Amino acid sequence: MRPLLLLPLFASVLGAAEGYTDTPVIPGQKWKVHDSARPQPPRAPREQLKCATTPAPAGAVVLFDGKDAAAEWEPDAVASKKLPNPVVWDVQDGAMVARSNSIRTKRSFGSVRFHAEWRSAKGYDQDEKKKSQGNSNSGIFFMKTYELQVLDCWKTETYADGMTASVYGQHSPLFNACLPSREWNSYDIDFTAPRFKADGSLESPARITVVMNGVKVQDDAEYIGPSTHRKVLPYKSHESRLPLGLQWHGDPVEFRNIWVVEK
Repeated sequence: MRPLLLLPLFASVLGAAEGYTDTPVIPGQKWKVHDSARPQPPRAPREQLKCATTPAPAGAVVLFDGKDAAAEWEPDAVASKKLPNPVVWDVQDGAMVARSNSIRTKRSFGSVRFHAEWRSAKGYDQDEKKKSQGNSNSGIFFMKTYELQVLDCWKTETYADGMTASVYGQHSPLFNACLPSREWNSYDIDFTAPRFKADGSLESPARITVVMNGVKVQDDAEYIGPSTHRKVLPYKSHESRLPLGLQWHGDPVEFRNIWVVEK
């Protein structure tokens, strides 16, 4: 499906959801981090959404093929440091199911094209108590640092810069392109790594373009710095290649068909 950037003006706009009023202003924006007043993006029309089950192209590194998660992934050392026995996630019915701790790739990457499919945890679509950031929360971290949010926002709302396909704490998506809970969603991502000068200062920021279920939801968005909660962090020089990460946030979110092409 051709990625859509401009959708009909009659796409419904949701009201503001829970958030914060005591956080700093995001540089270059009028909104605060996780601003409770920031409006929700319009919903993409349901008929325009379709999970793209795209096979890995020639030259891609297949990070998960539905069989062996441990082939390419390992427990994230930092996220797991308080756990006595960190694990690689279980595989059930061809899907890698988040549990216990975050994981990261054994290989390191810089700028990439990245594909992943995910769906919310079983039973969450029937649990009315699961709302906001508690509804099947996870995240994809590029270079262990720059997050694209994974969350089920089909039925529930959260602060706009923390919803599905947001550049967490920085940019809300252009559209809410979620499919119904427990249906598979696809992310096709073009990530450009930041560049640093010899003295450690920033030469060019990280950038990301995201197509979710056939709809463009981030259009060359610029990371203002590392991803974090309720704060604004400055860039800090790091290696040009670092592992990719998948976040454990207490919810057994499922992932499948993960591959990456280095740019």
